[in-house]
Parts: sequence; C-alpha cells; structure tokens
Amino acid sequence: MVKSVLSVSHQGLRDWVIQRISALIIGIYTLALAYFFFAHPQFGYTQWHSLFSTTWMKVATLVVVISLLCHAWVGIWTVLTDYVKPAALRFILDVSIYLTLLACFIWASLIVWSV
Repeated sequence: MVKSVLSVSHQGLRDWVIQRISALIIGIYTLALAYFFFAHPQFGYTQWHSLFSTTWMKVATLVVVISLLCHAWVGIWTVLTDYVKPAALRFILDVSIYLTLLACFIWASLIVWSV
C-alpha cells in the first residue's frame, strides 16, 4: 500500500486548482481596477468613494481578499511542509499564520464594509 506523505487536509490537485483560480480572480480584479483608473484620469476621493460604495464592488473586493488569502495559505503551507521538518514547530507556524490570515480577512471586511 502506498502511503501519502501529505497530510489528509491537503491534496495536490485541489491546492493547484485553488492557486490557479485565485490567481485568475486576482488578475481580473487588478485589470478591472487598472482600466477604471485609466478611464478616469481625474480620479479623486469622491470617485474612489463612489466606486467602493456600491455593493457589487464590496462583494468583488471581498472575493479578491478571500482569493488572496487562500492563495497565500496554499503557498505558505507548501513552503512550511517542504522546509520545516519538526512537526511541533510546523504546527505552531501553521496556526500562527492561519490566525494572521484570519485577522487580515476580518480587518479587510471591516474596511470594505465601512465605506
């Protein structure tokens, strides 16, 4: 019987798909914002506020934040799995990074929905 060297919670194909889809979402959002900035050369606070006051932009921004955090989690988990061999240290780093990413999501949500 072949024994998996990965933990049960991470499968290579799933992680690969998460990385690719999240990168695509982040890229599309970045291109859309770049287009908006170039289409509005006199961009100021009022345009910025009106853009991010709409519900669809808030939802799109949170989708991108979630995509960014998932992208980061898969990448960091892969690096830690490859280079940090002591299980206890890897667990401590995994939990601390997970909590940091969760705090970033909460903070981003508060910022986006406060506009």
